[in-house]
Amino acid sequence: MRIAVTGSIATDHLMTFPGRFHEQLVANKLDKVALSFLVDDLEIRRGGTAANVAFGLGCLGLSPLLIGSVGPDFTEYGGWLTEHGVDTAGVRESQRYHTARFVATTDTAGDQIGSFYSGAMAEDVGIELAPLARAHGPFDLVLIGPTSPDAVLAFTAQCRTLGIPFAADPAWQLARFDGPQVHTLVDGAAYLFTNEYEAALLEQKTGWTPADNLVRFSPAIRRTLTCKLIFFFSPKNEQACFPPFSHF
Repeated sequence: MRIAVTGSIATDHLMTFPGRFHEQLVANKLDKVALSFLVDDLEIRRGGTAANVAFGLGCLGLSPLLIGSVGPDFTEYGGWLTEHGVDTAGVRESQRYHTARFVATTDTAGDQIGSFYSGAMAEDVGIELAPLARAHGPFDLVLIGPTSPDAVLAFTAQCRTLGIPFAADPAWQLARFDGPQVHTLVDGAAYLFTNEYEAALLEQKTGWTPADNLVRFSPAIRRTLTCKLIFFFSPKNEQACFPPFSHF
């Protein structure tokens, strides 16, 4: 089965502050905050929804095609993905931007201050699936993961035009879209992937019920993920429950 995976490709830079953020805030100066936290450690993780999904599929021996935009700083990450069975021929290098990056600092109470730099990800909207399908396909399925809003809509439209089955994984982009846009993203998808909260948010924005979704995505399967269990729902209301993978 040939699977193409679109979505974010990023690195996560995670730091820990050995104190509490709120103790550094001055009540009558919140309109002029200027703080710098001396942190204890820095952990750099390979991230991005598309890259993580492609990594998992690669470890399962499926050799997925990763599609997305990166910067010139992607060389080491790209090599690591290749070593783990990911085809990176669909990754384009931006001439202007670095690879997307999430930078976060967490205090001892678990409170977090973070920033996300979209970088090269903003150029995903210019990627055409048709030439990639001709060169590296044909695709049996395209997973459309969260990336720039325009790119998510564009990939969905391209799959419909090309007649390629697609799996919708809107994830954190659900917060950016209104009801009609969410309809556009997921209607006609062969699969719908959400976590528990995203499923509720999707149903709120579309007005669909869980029963509606089971019929709408028939005969496919819909997955809902919680922190402890993965649930699979079929149109016949069949359910299966599995613990998440801790590692490959």
